[in-house]
Amino acid sequence: MPELPEVETIRRQLVEKVVGARIKKVEVRLAKVMKNSTSGTELLEGKAITGVFRRGKWLWLALEGDWALAFHLGMTGQLVWEGKGELPPHTHLLIELDRGRLRFTDFRQFGRVRLGKSKEIRDYLEEKLGPEPLSPIFSASYLENVLAKSRRPVKALLLDQKAVAGLGNIYTDEALFLAGIDPRRPACTLAEDEVKKLHEAIQKVLAEGIAHRGTSIRNYVDATGVAGEHGLFLHVYGRGGQPCLRCGTLIKKIKLCGRGTHFCPHCQR
Repeated sequence: MPELPEVETIRRQLVEKVVGARIKKVEVRLAKVMKNSTSGTELLEGKAITGVFRRGKWLWLALEGDWALAFHLGMTGQLVWEGKGELPPHTHLLIELDRGRLRFTDFRQFGRVRLGKSKEIRDYLEEKLGPEPLSPIFSASYLENVLAKSRRPVKALLLDQKAVAGLGNIYTDEALFLAGIDPRRPACTLAEDEVKKLHEAIQKVLAEGIAHRGTSIRNYVDATGVAGEHGLFLHVYGRGGQPCLRCGTLIKKIKLCGRGTHFCPHCQR
């Protein structure tokens, strides 16, 4: 599933490609991808895109008339800007612009699009999501307070979007490895110095993921259709049974919180 670094990569690229472009036509090719309604999409025709924003794993286009079109990529969603050409299979939403087009393609069909006024979209996301992990609000003190209130495994808490927005399976595994914390540890058992290491590790892995344009495991591509490069820099995720790059112990893969979870039994005791 695309996480914060992947969605932020797409946002930054779309700012350059589509801000100022005017919508010529919106074609909903699979009605169920529209989370609320398809009835208002024709109202967007002729409107210019005024900004591209991200909140957690959500991305939205701000449009003239105070409209917004928000995207959640789900597990396999792609939001790509391109010129003309044959559309790939599973393209469910097509936005023709006066320069190029945007297509939303999703093989698994778990991605969703919401149409609404900007305030409605912002209010909806604020209700669902906790603080951004790269923002000043997400301090070590905030993280310590959240962890102290929960006996859930620390990984489960970090995946909770109400606790912290944008983290997913890949970067949670990577942050816990860098911090030397076993993902199964009850969140409330972390000491102050461990929380500080975890806070620093979360911000480090996210920043590196953005710098490498995200991690492409299967379906993720950036806004230009190119795979991200961060998979070349992963320490534990997807490396079950391989030697730890730090100590040589074999990376272990278990099921935790319903997710495949990777960690080093030696470095994360």
